[in-house]
Amino acid sequence: MIFKRTFNLILIVGLTGLISIGCEEKKKDGLTENESEETNLTNQEATINPFSDPENKEGWVLNEEISDEFEGTTIDTTKWFIEGQNGDYYIWKGRAPSQYAPHNVVVENGNLKLKTQWEPDYNFVKESYADGANKDTYGVHEGKPLPVTTAAIVSKKRFLNGYMEIKSKAPKAAMTAAFWAIGFEQELDMYEQMGVPKIAKEGSITNNMNRTAIHDWSPPSTRPTKAFGYDEILPYVTSDDFHIYGVEWGEDYLKIYRDGKFVHGFTQDELGTDWVLNNPMEIWIDSEIFKWIGVPHKEELPATFEVEYMRVWQKPSDNLLEKDRAFYGFEGPILFEENPKPLTMVPEDADANDYQKFWLFDEGSSKYLKITEGHYASGVESLQFFGFGKNDSLNVDKVVAKTPEGALNIPAGTYNLSAKVWLDQGRITDTIHVTLMSPKTDLMFTGLKEMPRLQWINVETAFSRTEASTKNDGIAIEIRKEDLPKTKAAKLFIDDIVIKKAN
Repeated sequence: MIFKRTFNLILIVGLTGLISIGCEEKKKDGLTENESEETNLTNQEATINPFSDPENKEGWVLNEEISDEFEGTTIDTTKWFIEGQNGDYYIWKGRAPSQYAPHNVVVENGNLKLKTQWEPDYNFVKESYADGANKDTYGVHEGKPLPVTTAAIVSKKRFLNGYMEIKSKAPKAAMTAAFWAIGFEQELDMYEQMGVPKIAKEGSITNNMNRTAIHDWSPPSTRPTKAFGYDEILPYVTSDDFHIYGVEWGEDYLKIYRDGKFVHGFTQDELGTDWVLNNPMEIWIDSEIFKWIGVPHKEELPATFEVEYMRVWQKPSDNLLEKDRAFYGFEGPILFEENPKPLTMVPEDADANDYQKFWLFDEGSSKYLKITEGHYASGVESLQFFGFGKNDSLNVDKVVAKTPEGALNIPAGTYNLSAKVWLDQGRITDTIHVTLMSPKTDLMFTGLKEMPRLQWINVETAFSRTEASTKNDGIAIEIRKEDLPKTKAAKLFIDDIVIKKAN
């Protein structure tokens, strides 16, 4: 494959070593000198590194399931859901009065082009979209026709933490360019831009602004949902040329980059429970009308939001539960991505379905076990055992928190299972039982009575399996009556379950 973008290209030539070549895109037909040289070399492997880390000192690995160079002549529908294709819309049909239309998603000359058009003959849906004060009908603005169609694509896969980078140019019209992501109860707008805003209002997006915003969609999910953000005033107009925008999303931090340079950052330490970016997210690339800063005129259209590439890198981990780390950290659902996302599933949706499932508690357990916000080893939530006082006792034989079937998939082998535990002062259970469901494997974290109190500590146990997980495998966490005092049982918290191969 010949990469046409600007990046550091590492050519691995045989087994003799590395040659670094800077490859600069030239917008003309034919190959650049470096591209011609590339096609004549054999035994080569090309590696694309983040523009913010050209030598890849951080050890990033490209997530090819989500990243896209937008080569060829059509959008890759194995990676992307196209809003409106075959009449299907995911979550919404766009921000009225504009409506997403699939014919506006175009791939040509190595670029994704999301077009906005004036289409009076388009069959707009006869419904309104209630977005705060916006109750416009699609295709109609303030009672008059505004037949504007636009476009959106959504990644079919989600990912947890990574560096997201896009090379793009906003449309030269009163239309947004948006590169954003959503997951369970959260939204990260890597950027919102507008090339030609019509209304100048304090706090609104200007033509030389890059707006990054994080939204909290946990209940009650009423506006305003913005948790934190940053507006950068740029030395250029966003619709004039291509620039590279990046956001590094870590487990407890966010860093914003522009053209490879660090711009601004946030940490969970400073934000506390406003840190909402704890679950896997999907990428959105779209264009909309923000009517509060103006609507496009017919003469401005068509206009195009152009993207040369969108890439996501992640760092490798030896945690076999890494993909589902948020679930095993009690932050949100586990995803079964082999099943389609329900088209009506919004970020605040906490209903279990074939795509997302949650920890399970039976009626007897739910009195004593709960996922709690605000006390955590990481993220913002953990599993709490409430304990009981002098006039109470555990009125069931055991309390259990259980994953859905199919939540665990590990090969045969020898492993270490660990978790973070916080033990309150008082009469504590000495043992937490853990069962791997299929094939059944009974494990224990024991000796808790001798462990430090009022701090997060790591507990660990080793196990071996001669068979791989079956399709029904999962994990159950149990606290048993036989291990507890008759009265006055102290509470405890569990977080961050990890499985690693034994050394």
